[in-house]
Amino acid sequence: MGYIERPRRVVGPAQELQQDTGRATGAADAPGLRADLLRSRSPELLEAVARLDAGLDAAAGRRLADWIREQYEVQHHNAPIGFLARCHLGPPYVDHILNLFGAILTHYAPGDVLPDPYGAARMLARSPSYAWVEVYSDGLVLPVLENGAVVRPSGPRSGESA
Repeated sequence: MGYIERPRRVVGPAQELQQDTGRATGAADAPGLRADLLRSRSPELLEAVARLDAGLDAAAGRRLADWIREQYEVQHHNAPIGFLARCHLGPPYVDHILNLFGAILTHYAPGDVLPDPYGAARMLARSPSYAWVEVYSDGLVLPVLENGAVVRPSGPRSGESA
C-alpha cells in the first residue's frame, strides 16, 4: 500500500503574553523571552521569508537570510535555525526546508526522512493553515499563520510543566 497522508487539526494563534520582569531564570525559560517569541511576526518578516523561497541567487539568499536572522534576534530575542513549509512545486515534493545558516532550500518527497529537528514539524508544515513552521535548535517548533500570528505550542517543550 502507498503512502497515506491524513489531515491534522488546526490550532488557533497564541494569545499575546504579558512581559514578566520577575525573577531571573534560564534564557530559554524566561517568561518575557517566551512572550517575545510568541508575538506575531511583522509584515516585513513575512515578506522576507516568502522571498527566501523565490529562487534568489546564492549571495542574495545569504544576505536575505542574515537580515531575517537579525530581525528575529531584535524582535523576538531568538532566531530559528530554519523553516519548514509546504512545497508548491508539485509531485513528488510536498515540503521544503529553508535554512537561515546558508540559505539552503531542500525539497522533500512524502517518503523522505527529514533531518533532525525538522521531522517534528513535518505534519504541521503540511497544513494549509500555516505559512511555515519555525524550527529552533532546541527542538521547539512554532507554526506561523498567513497573517503572522504564532500558534502557541503545547506540551513539555513549550516551557510549561508536563
